[in-house]
Amino acid sequence: MRGVAVVTGGLLLIGGAVLVAVADQQRTDALAEARAAVVEVQETLDATRSANYALAERLTALRAEIARQDAQLSDATGFLP
Repeated sequence: MRGVAVVTGGLLLIGGAVLVAVADQQRTDALAEARAAVVEVQETLDATRSANYALAERLTALRAEIARQDAQLSDATGFLP
């Protein structure tokens, strides 16, 4: 009976160690996936920010052109170029 208890206890100990090792590996894999997702989101954010800056520059130029054309249209005297 004592032998069965020792064998059962040993098997439970080994099984527990395997479960801990597997859980740790899964946690490590999940952490690596989360870090990869963060890097991907940061790259997307950087690309979006760059595109946003380019669009802001274009918008500023268009607003300046609209203001210039609006000034020409509102000039009743005809002295503006």
